[in-house]
Amino acid sequence: MNKKFLIATNYFFIATILILGFIGCQKMDRPALGKYLQDANPPGGPLKFYAAFDGTTSNPLMNAVDSIRANFPSANPFTAVAGISGKAVQGVSGMAINYPSANDFKYATSFTIAFWVKTTGVPKSADGPQFVFSLVQNNYSWHNSVIFLLFDHNGAGSTVDSAAISFALKDNWYVFHKGDRIPKLYDQQWHHLAFVYDETTSLLTTYADGKALVVSAAASSQTGVKGPLNFTTTDIANLVIGGWNTHAGLNGATGGWIQSYPGAIDQFRMYGKVLSAAEIQSLYNNKQ
Repeated sequence: MNKKFLIATNYFFIATILILGFIGCQKMDRPALGKYLQDANPPGGPLKFYAAFDGTTSNPLMNAVDSIRANFPSANPFTAVAGISGKAVQGVSGMAINYPSANDFKYATSFTIAFWVKTTGVPKSADGPQFVFSLVQNNYSWHNSVIFLLFDHNGAGSTVDSAAISFALKDNWYVFHKGDRIPKLYDQQWHHLAFVYDETTSLLTTYADGKALVVSAAASSQTGVKGPLNFTTTDIANLVIGGWNTHAGLNGATGGWIQSYPGAIDQFRMYGKVLSAAEIQSLYNNKQ
């Protein structure tokens, strides 16, 4: 047999063994598919945005299960405090937390927004209303916000036992004043709020501490909000928590009457679906 042929054959055999050995090692080093960590909030799921504020990452104010990272002010005065579950974030006067988006919540046609709050007491009329959150929509109306919530002051009728608030959706204001005020919200204890818009009924249902409130038409329906929401998705940008757009350095209405929220916030959730009464009760019972 030709000597060169034998040498070439041996080299080919050795090379083949080495390649197969390398592939085998690669397979052994790779964990089984089932061992990979799974995302608790997979893209496209009903939970579009979630912030727990537990501070389990290298950033003491971010949580490993938060769905998106925040942009905190460069001079960051926000502190973690005891929450309803784990840690919460304490608001700061004149500042807010800016998230670069609320993921794909902007495609929701119905929604549920739920969270826990612990207020610092009744806001004074001299200080103005406290803005709790804002979903920013650039160039929208006079305020650049497609959804926002504000806690009103004692001049609007707020007391320790009943809080006047306003929830704005697509520049339509659901007003919780007079007999619609939220019970016990300003008693400086933890309370759970949930706002649920259902495109099939065009109604906003509001829950306080797991129970649906019985409210007037002014706090449940608006002529300007009917059927699927159909947000203008190209203009929706940031999500601001703990204040108003300008408190996070974003465009929006300005004025001394616009205050940030100084209380604590925990377990902030945004769903692209209607949660049932039982699901809302479960969030409350389980401190979620």
